Amino acid sequence: MRRFAGFDDARLQEWLERFPTLRIGVLGDFFLDKYLDVDPTLQEVSIETGKPAHQVVRIRHSPGAAGTVVCNLAALGIGVIEAVGFTGDDGEAYDLRKGLTGLGCATRHLHVAPDRMTPTYTKPRDVNDPSLQGEHSRYDHKNRTPLPDDVFRRVAQSVDYLLPTLDALIVLDQVEEEDCGIVTAAMREFLTERAAIWPNVVFWADSRRRIRQFHRLIAKCNQHELLGNEMRADTGEPPWDALLPALSRLREANGAPVVVTLGPAGMLVSDPEPVWVPGVPVSGPVDPTGAGDSASAAAVAALACGAALAEAALLGNLAASITVQQLATTGTAKPEELAPRLKLWRQSQSPE
Repeated sequence: MRRFAGFDDARLQEWLERFPTLRIGVLGDFFLDKYLDVDPTLQEVSIETGKPAHQVVRIRHSPGAAGTVVCNLAALGIGVIEAVGFTGDDGEAYDLRKGLTGLGCATRHLHVAPDRMTPTYTKPRDVNDPSLQGEHSRYDHKNRTPLPDDVFRRVAQSVDYLLPTLDALIVLDQVEEEDCGIVTAAMREFLTERAAIWPNVVFWADSRRRIRQFHRLIAKCNQHELLGNEMRADTGEPPWDALLPALSRLREANGAPVVVTLGPAGMLVSDPEPVWVPGVPVSGPVDPTGAGDSASAAAVAALACGAALAEAALLGNLAASITVQQLATTGTAKPEELAPRLKLWRQSQSPE
């Protein structure tokens, strides 16, 4: 396994200058992140039940899941961003679309499906505690019935319409229930066919449960998904003896490059030979929420500029190191923040 040596400031600047010219589509499950800021000092007792009545003093919304990728692409200054998927015909759809439009993301291919809910993560939290300890139990609502055929057809038609214009297509499979989100078995087969037709478009797939069911798209997963383990905290040295054979197997089965995130240790990529791209050391409290999406956005943007896979992975590491330090929110990385992180990364790689 080779260790990546990095790139220089001129290379980074070249990509940053090209970001405003890129056209990137995001196909996936668009959720609404709904934050309820609760003031514990105002808590009341319900007369009817005797249970605590938590008092919400502010409501915040942000595009989530595939929308988180859009947030990160917008923060990087990508010129054209196309949302591809569906929402319901409900209040959550209004808030989600408003958020995407505010980011400069086109929603003309985000189809309305009146019989589907707009998936939503409702996140109550103490307004005076930005740490993870301030979070209450989350409330989710999402679709748990198979995707209707007409929704699949409309979204597939949008993909075909957009592909001649795109530099990259990011696919985010968020819904864990089989065939209940937009990235169904039929959609995966469709995307495999389109990746063969459009070799100059960067196809990037990220899936919580089904990364092994994608073929001919760049496959991105974390180390636990690669090994088939349940998600847990990333601590200590990555288990290289297990990771490298698993990476080789997935690369062969996928027939396209593989990117594996390793938490603080960075990324492991295969194109087809394995290369380790170390992470950026950060200090203080961290919140990993959305770090993988920020890494994906930056890496895909770099690939669309012609970067090699290991170069793109390093840019993803730089972005993720910025977002994890933004607590109680799904963070983003801005272009002007990347060069200082590259300097920090170089310093961490220098022998003492």
